[in-house]
This record gives sequence, C-alpha cells and structure tokens, in this order.
Amino acid sequence: MKRPARLGLRSLVPALLLGAGVSAGQLRSLTIPVYKPVVVSRVPHDPAAFTEGFELSGGMLYEGTGLEGQSGVRRVDAGSGKLMQTREPPVPGVFGEGVSVLGGQLYELTWQSGLAFVYDAATLKETGRFRYDGEGWGLTNDGTQLIMSDGSNTLKWRDPLTFALTKTLSVTAQGMPVTNLNELEYAGGWVWANVWLTSRVARIDPKTGKVTAWLDLSELSREAASETLKAGRTPSFDDVANGIGYNKARGTLLLTGKRWPTVFEVRVPGL
Repeated sequence: MKRPARLGLRSLVPALLLGAGVSAGQLRSLTIPVYKPVVVSRVPHDPAAFTEGFELSGGMLYEGTGLEGQSGVRRVDAGSGKLMQTREPPVPGVFGEGVSVLGGQLYELTWQSGLAFVYDAATLKETGRFRYDGEGWGLTNDGTQLIMSDGSNTLKWRDPLTFALTKTLSVTAQGMPVTNLNELEYAGGWVWANVWLTSRVARIDPKTGKVTAWLDLSELSREAASETLKAGRTPSFDDVANGIGYNKARGTLLLTGKRWPTVFEVRVPGL
C-alpha cells in the first residue's frame, strides 16, 4: 500500500524493522555500514509535491508526483528549484509514481493502474505508453535499461523500447529481504533505494542484490519537518524521505521527500 492507516511516529523510526521485518536484536547485530550524508547545499522544493519520482538530467530535475487527482510530471530548474513545466497524466485519476529519463524520453510509472507513460523529456509531450503487471513504485536506469521497484524486495530490469522484463533481482541485507523499496537512483555503479516510511536509503549491488551500505537521512527528515512546522503545517506520517537524484559532475546526490520544502545536495561515501 502507499497510503496505510496513520501510524505513530515512533513506529516509523527503526528503518529495518519496517523495511525488512528485522527484530531490534537483529538490527543491532548487523554489520552493514550506516553513513550520514554531508549537506553541501540546499534548494527550495515545492512543499505541496507528493514526490514519487526524482531524477536529474541535463541540468533539469524531473519529478513525478502522486495521489489521485494530484499526480503529474514536472521539469524543475535544479539550481533554483523553480518549476519550469508540468503536465497531468494522459489518463485521468491515476496515481503517478517513479520517473526516469533515458534516450531523451521521460518514463513514468503508475501505482496500481498497470500503465507506464512515455514523454519527450524536453516538451513533456506523450510519445508512448506500456502496460505491465503488478504495482509500480520507483524507477531509474543504468544507461541501457530501466530499473523499477514494486514495493517488494524485487528490482526489475525492463527494455526501454518494449518494457519487456529482462531481469529480476532480490534485495537482501545480511540474507534478509528488504521490502518497501521505493524511489530509485542508479549512481556510482550502485542502485540507491528509499525504503518507504523510513529515513533510510539502501545502497544495493546490482549484481548480487545485497545491501552494501545504508544512508541515514533522519537529520534531513527532522530539518524538513521543522521547516514544515514553521510554515504552519503539521507534517503527516507519510511526509517521508523519497527522492534521489545524482549529480555526476559534482559527485553528489540530491535528496528530498514527500511534501518536503527542501532539496538537499549531499556528499556520501561510494560516489
């Protein structure tokens, strides 16, 4: 699900307890390194955007937003956060999900409609669409193929021309499945994945599916929540980290979340 019943904030803190069904004792025994990103800059982010997809391409941030009746894709100036262009999905009422730019085309998933839309990345004009089975969550690409998540611990590689499934990979942390994989980014030879309803990002080996490191975004989450409160709105349980972009030229990641007022440019090990 993407909109569960309201949960207590305390239950959202231990990322692996939700993401992989790991007990507190098991969590303490894990040896996978946990890194805290170092913030190097901040850019404004639309606090109304329910961010589901996020990718930097050609100096533009491409963002996909969710919720029925509020979904869409947009082009945002990466340097200022200024909204440059937006459009609604070609099919009304769908719940928009992950986005990725490959070969000049912007791909957008939908949550439960089984539809992927394709747009010209420069104009956001629809150029095609595909059908797929199951749910759509996060989307990225490795320069050749699309990589998607569906809320499970499985990543799926798809042909960008046909959307045919070409590879699946189970994601594990010390042998245990890591579920709720959401927004994705391919950077530095790794797949990076937000774990839904947590402040954790998994760094995944695309050959083995093993989590090789975690990013702890709890400090960024607290800052985003504080700024939201200052703006006069109480953060919701699902105003969580969700959005990873890669600035290859600077060797940094761009991180944001659902309804966050900020995009954080950060440095992390492994890039």
